[in-house]
Amino acid sequence: MSNFRWVICALLFFATTVNYLDRQVLSLTWKDFISPEFNWTDNDYGTITAVFSIIYALCNLFAGKFIDKLGTKKGYLWAIFIWSLGACLHAACGVGTSVLKAAGFVAMMGITASVWLFLACRAVLALGEAGNFPAAIKVTAEYFPKKDRAFATSIFNSGSSVGALAAPLTIPIIAKFWGWEMAFIVIGALGFVWMGFWVWLYKKPENERYWFNWRFKYEYDDGRTESGVGHCCVLMNKAELDYVSQDECDSVTANVDSKSPIPSSNEPKISYLKAFSLRQTWALVLGRFLTDGVWWFFLFWTPGYLSDQFGYKSSSGMGMALIFTLYAIVTFVSIYLCKIPTYMVDKRGMNAYEGRMVAMFIFACFPLLALGAQPLGTVSAWFPAILIGLACAGHQAWSANVYSVVGDMFPKSTIGTLTGIAQFAAGCGSFMVNKCAGKLFTYAAEQGDAFAFCGYTGKPAGYMILFSYCAVAYIVGWCFMKGLVPHYKKVEL
Repeated sequence: MSNFRWVICALLFFATTVNYLDRQVLSLTWKDFISPEFNWTDNDYGTITAVFSIIYALCNLFAGKFIDKLGTKKGYLWAIFIWSLGACLHAACGVGTSVLKAAGFVAMMGITASVWLFLACRAVLALGEAGNFPAAIKVTAEYFPKKDRAFATSIFNSGSSVGALAAPLTIPIIAKFWGWEMAFIVIGALGFVWMGFWVWLYKKPENERYWFNWRFKYEYDDGRTESGVGHCCVLMNKAELDYVSQDECDSVTANVDSKSPIPSSNEPKISYLKAFSLRQTWALVLGRFLTDGVWWFFLFWTPGYLSDQFGYKSSSGMGMALIFTLYAIVTFVSIYLCKIPTYMVDKRGMNAYEGRMVAMFIFACFPLLALGAQPLGTVSAWFPAILIGLACAGHQAWSANVYSVVGDMFPKSTIGTLTGIAQFAAGCGSFMVNKCAGKLFTYAAEQGDAFAFCGYTGKPAGYMILFSYCAVAYIVGWCFMKGLVPHYKKVEL
């Protein structure tokens, strides 16, 4: 069997890596480089991250439909072009702020000129990034059977961890020596490079590859002969296509016409009204809404947390080492965890949904470790980094399987739409967590000792409140999902 599906998986991995690199530039530069220049508060930064989240959520609601209608190849190209352009535009915010101030625009609705410009750039970034996961999940459903989708999803989804892993080793250094503007330009340009590889390599396996037949005859030493017809395509052979299509009722047959495209099923689309009438949709919505804010909180606020609580700037050696260690744990532990559903199916004989739900309960327990981040932080900054890393590893494994639930229960023709709905719910959850975090941290810092929680006062008390939410969110989310869909039920349209 050929292994071209893993080449496609690698492309999805690198796209997700670039996606998260672009998203991380601001979180690694705002505290030490941008905030001193524009006098931002935690609330200003919280507003920027929250607005990014809600725009990302709204765009996701339509991004899935866009991907389903335009197709994964063209849809993915448009998505990465827009978000790469948005990432590069951040570099112009400094000059734009000076121009606005010269024109007399300083602030509006309590938001300063610099914040407005960054909000505009984040909006463009969110518009493009909204297409990444609907397209990637749809491609995964095209190239992998159900039993392998969680593992394949965990691999490309680990690009988010690798992006977050590479970010502290590159972005602060670029910002320190060449300015924060150059960090946005260099990282943003990577998306344009990826576009070239996508145009060259991607084709839908069932209807865009051209197959060729040839006749063969083999003579054995004892005089027997064997003849037949062979089949091949440029990058994916018949064995791999059969493996990829094993879940389909209308699997591709061996006898195909020479130089003719392989036929694909013509499945119906799904309307939003129909989607929201299904319990399976609400299971996905609640599973993402309650938990994704946790990942985005750690993604956006961990560099600031290490700076506030321990004095390690993102550009310092210790700061880079802590963040690198955190995301190294996320990357490798999450991939290992995502083998559990395959084990449940192959070794324990469970169906894909049952095995996935058992595994997801295990993943939901990992974020409970975040409760120890603040107490153990009094001993060493390494303890919060390790515990947050394990909590985030649990999230990534959880997230990969929530994505795969879409492919398990819904027809392929609806995957982009359902993933977009789930991403919308995730963005709404992230909006609430990040906006509340910005307001909470600003308020806690102003109140000082008058603000207390679990023995902590001031801003540390604020962090303890957020860590407590992060710890229990997944258990609550799992209970909702299991309650809404206790047993596997395929959606029929």
